[in-house]
Amino acid sequence: MTTNQQPQRPAVDALGTPPQDHGTDNLGFPHDDRHDRGLEFDVQTLLARRRVLGILGGLGATAALAACGTSGDDATASSTSGSSASSSTSSSSSASSSGAPGSTPDAEVPDETGGPYPGDGSNGPDVLDDSGIVRSDITTSYGSSTTRAEGVPLTINLTVTDAGNGYSALAGAAVYLWHCNRDGQYSLYSQGVTEENYLRGVQATNASGTATFTSIFPAAYSGRWPHIHFEVYQSVDQATNDGQIVKTSQIALPEAVCKDVYATSGYEQSIVNLAQTSLTSDNVFGDDGGIHQLATVTGNATDGYVAT
Repeated sequence: MTTNQQPQRPAVDALGTPPQDHGTDNLGFPHDDRHDRGLEFDVQTLLARRRVLGILGGLGATAALAACGTSGDDATASSTSGSSASSSTSSSSSASSSGAPGSTPDAEVPDETGGPYPGDGSNGPDVLDDSGIVRSDITTSYGSSTTRAEGVPLTINLTVTDAGNGYSALAGAAVYLWHCNRDGQYSLYSQGVTEENYLRGVQATNASGTATFTSIFPAAYSGRWPHIHFEVYQSVDQATNDGQIVKTSQIALPEAVCKDVYATSGYEQSIVNLAQTSLTSDNVFGDDGGIHQLATVTGNATDGYVAT
């Protein structure tokens, strides 16, 4: 997939509209139905975003996020989070290769909508120019609040490869990652957490092309399969200075792992929400069942997990 240089992000979302309040969801939070209007809406959003950002050609070093990529730093990331990768293991899709440097993935992670809660300035708040946003541990808020998001520990490894150079590791790129909390709320946007900025952060990719985040396992909220959002930039400087977005997409989490996590205290509502959707019915992953976006996850609900 080829992307190109893009102008600065627009001040509003791709459709030029702010989040709309359509009542509350079954968690009691304001419900924004743009997150679940179906594939047609997401395609329209993506096309609109492409028109705004001008995706017309190719970058000199095209960045592709390899599905289920691996890194030599996995063990380090695991021990940093206190996770036990040797414990009970749940695997994900076998349809994509390891994505290791020098290999060619079966398919790149497709572009997806960033959703209504990006926090990148395209739809309201912008944390990317905050001095505290470049961090690996995204479990706490920074600035005026130090609130910690509670939940099962999760380390997230995303490997970026250069499609224009034999899918070699792309060091020095930047990944902006965000997701909801244990209650299905997004910091900066959802009622009760508008003053928080946890579960958002930017990290540069290392020599293996991997950006690592310490976080918590996100909830399953009404209408969506459990997922993690990300944007890829050419550098941290680009990410924090209204630079060009190379890739926007989402990561799906495996069902077996979700069920184990949601059986723990604090995730009770996620059990109900997970049962009401599936990878094939989800409005983002449903076109192919998330085959190229499903993370490989190891660990257990007691010690925590590592998603790659």
